[in-house]
Amino acid sequence: MAWKEQMVPIVVPGSGLVLEGVWQKGAGRGAVIAPPHPEYGGSLENPVVSELAYALYKAGVASLRFNWRGVGASQGVISGDSAAADEDYLAALEQVCETAGLPVIGAGYSFGAATALRVGLRDPRVAELILVAPPIGMIESLPIDSFSGPIHVIVGGRDTFAPIGQLSSLFEGMANANLDVIPKADHFFASHGLAELVELVRSSIN
Repeated sequence: MAWKEQMVPIVVPGSGLVLEGVWQKGAGRGAVIAPPHPEYGGSLENPVVSELAYALYKAGVASLRFNWRGVGASQGVISGDSAAADEDYLAALEQVCETAGLPVIGAGYSFGAATALRVGLRDPRVAELILVAPPIGMIESLPIDSFSGPIHVIVGGRDTFAPIGQLSSLFEGMANANLDVIPKADHFFASHGLAELVELVRSSIN
């Protein structure tokens, strides 16, 4: 199947907002990919987010990545509020469920990874998680051990927002979680790590 992206609207129930999304077909199940923090320029065009979509495509997984409210062509006002982020993510999740069916992979980068984790902990339609550089301060208080599906955490060895030691301690003892480190990458994957990220995601899909 050829790489062919399609722009799609995502309706957020209750708020009346319509978000901008990009859909990539796959051979089987689907995934939701959330971008980094909207107040710091996080969008679906972020290189890490794009590479996540490409890695999933290589693994045969369809994906929907989206812009948070107020970003790009998405309606609404930019917000760093976690409740608003969860609403946006859930809207995208609903669309993937309707389009590709179950189970769904919840994925995200940085702020988006924290959002994917929060939603995955409360919504059983998320059967697997791919968390890229989840900020420790955003996830350390969450009941992570209550998620029973596979959790794949990918982080840069030079990431100061998601320190390896603290992440290791957080996921320690969880048989369903694995932590992969890209040694030379920082939190932003600015000069290293994108190729390694693609291969790690592609090879981790169950």
